[in-house]
Amino acid sequence: MFGFFIMGFVDIIGMANNYVKNDFSDLTDSVANLISLSCFVWFFLCAIPTSMLMNKIGRKKVVALSFCVTALAMVVPLLDYSFGMMLLAFSLVGIGNTILQVALNPLVTNVVSPKQLTGTLTLGQFVKAVSSFLGPIIVASVAGTIYGWKMIFMIYAVTSLLAFAWLWLTPIPEAKEEEQQVSFKMTLSLLKDPYILAFFLGIVVLVGVDVSINLTLPKIVMERCGLQLGDAGMSNSVYFFARTVGAFVGGILLMKVQEVKFYTVSIWTALVGLLLLVFCQNIVLVYVSIIVFGLGYANLFSIIFSLSMKHMPSRANDVSALLIVGLVGGGILPPVLGLCTDGFGSQVAAIIFLICIWGYMFWLTRRVKSLGATK
Repeated sequence: MFGFFIMGFVDIIGMANNYVKNDFSDLTDSVANLISLSCFVWFFLCAIPTSMLMNKIGRKKVVALSFCVTALAMVVPLLDYSFGMMLLAFSLVGIGNTILQVALNPLVTNVVSPKQLTGTLTLGQFVKAVSSFLGPIIVASVAGTIYGWKMIFMIYAVTSLLAFAWLWLTPIPEAKEEEQQVSFKMTLSLLKDPYILAFFLGIVVLVGVDVSINLTLPKIVMERCGLQLGDAGMSNSVYFFARTVGAFVGGILLMKVQEVKFYTVSIWTALVGLLLLVFCQNIVLVYVSIIVFGLGYANLFSIIFSLSMKHMPSRANDVSALLIVGLVGGGILPPVLGLCTDGFGSQVAAIIFLICIWGYMFWLTRRVKSLGATK
């Protein structure tokens, strides 16, 4: 579970992006948003090589490596705080998080029974959401320290090293498995399947919208309500709190409710939240719209991931690696979002852009219903 907590560290990128833009006033939104690109591009570059590395040295060592890379990433801004070093730091965050995302779930299968696996992974996502929720709160609480908001990097570095030590000292039996031949070509060939292609693009959209919302929420609160960045940053915690609650409740409901119905309700709920964000001017209504979107968004990744694995159970490992590659969406959409806000001079343009992108999730309903009908 500690590993899932470390996995949530990547979500601090939204707060960090806004603080960097505030500290380096000459940066435009489009340039500042390159931080997210420097982080999430590694999901495309490192996901499949990580699968290959797991086959050679084992899952535990790969997860331990991810903790070390994450700790190193957190030290960089403390040594030299500049825009270039922040790009380097979040590149390392992206590499560490990619390694962790690919390797941690398979490692869990070594310590729990098959009957407990689904429940354990759901609990892991809940722990990740809690970590994401705590990030902005920690930033606000350490703002008055010697390092200012950057103190969170020291906290995350120490936590990552503790996770490494705990994992290294914990004996985890790993069965000797026959080495599988994994390559970019073999994994990317899955995109020839129309369902896998559709779900892969769904992951790209989901992660891109998630990171974009993270970047945009504090700016919207500052623009609409006149708050300073430190106070406006709490909007990220409101969002992650809604996702935490949504993931917990969704995990229970999905035991009884069909995935197709839950998916449809979720995308409509999220759309309502985005539409409210366009028009709300009051801080309370802005927070309400954030909560509505967060509740709708919370379980969509899990639903798409689950349907993809069920569609091709014989190639589950390859499907998993490919979907992790889709997390590169978190680096693609934010720079485009920055161009929109720079061009129109308002964060409303960013939300309208995200609403247009969200339309893909409605198109994807056809694929979701089609698979649901064959269950």
